[in-house]
Amino acid sequence: MFTRPDGFSTADSSAASDFNQGFHDSMSQSDNLISIDEVQKSLNRSRASVYRYTNTDARNLNPPFNPRKLNPEFRSDQKDPLLFHSNEVARFAKDILRIKEVKVEILNSPSSATQQVLTSILEELRFIRSHLEGLSDSPSDISRRRDHENRPAA
Repeated sequence: MFTRPDGFSTADSSAASDFNQGFHDSMSQSDNLISIDEVQKSLNRSRASVYRYTNTDARNLNPPFNPRKLNPEFRSDQKDPLLFHSNEVARFAKDILRIKEVKVEILNSPSSATQQVLTSILEELRFIRSHLEGLSDSPSDISRRRDHENRPAA
């Protein structure tokens, strides 16, 4: 059930499912950052309405967080597009627009080159650990250390 900003409730379940579907579609990006167009589609609002709610300032590239606005991610240049984190869009929809049913679903991103390198490093570290655990000479064995200490130095 949606509660519109003007205080009227609607039990239109298709609108709720449209919101959730649009929101889930926009969440499928690998970094969970969505553009203003995707926010517009997922919130079922006009582009002007989304811009009106967005925390932007012509004099300040990255204004401080405003809990009453939709806060974009940090930008390094004024020409960079506005991108929004999916959790921020969900917070905005729930807290400001008073949409009752907001679900955030994080989908696993496809494996990247970085992910593959990290996986191979993890496998190698596991192999090294199993190899070290299998060694019979433990460096913390005190009786072996005593034998080595009594030998003359070279």
